[in-house]
Amino acid sequence: MRVVNRLASLLLAIILIGGGLLLAAEAAAVALDLPSLLIDRAAWFDALTGTTVDDPVVFAVAIAVGVVGLLILLTQLRPWTPQRLAVPLADGWHLHRRSVEKRLASAADRVPGVRDARARVRRRGNSWSSRIRANGDPSARPQVENAVRQELDRLAAPRVDRLDIRLARSGRAT
Repeated sequence: MRVVNRLASLLLAIILIGGGLLLAAEAAAVALDLPSLLIDRAAWFDALTGTTVDDPVVFAVAIAVGVVGLLILLTQLRPWTPQRLAVPLADGWHLHRRSVEKRLASAADRVPGVRDARARVRRRGNSWSSRIRANGDPSARPQVENAVRQELDRLAAPRVDRLDIRLARSGRAT
């Protein structure tokens, strides 16, 4: 989402700079009593003084602008999954969430009898929550939990009281 925000900001900046330069050039042309550069002043004056709020085009544009504004607001208020996780033992240090998830999944995969592990890590305040899903014997859960906790300790993650680990037996032969 960060890339989309940066691209949208860049596009908005270019449009605002271009519009501001055009406005400044048109204002200078009006001040110097020169002909207009791009804008037909008479047509704009007639359109702006002759259009009312009751006009269906104005009403449709107002609704469209309002809907787009609400959609932008709702997408910005949505709690997006964080890309970086703060390391509490080192001020200013962060780990990429996807990297942490891959390391936890590979730690679970290293346990004998466990395969196809997937990990999800979320940040809640200053703490992390981890969810591990894998195929394997459910009796291997303590070994998986131990392996994941050791990996979290290596990453200097905040202490997690409970890990959500689910091991499901797969239907295929090993």
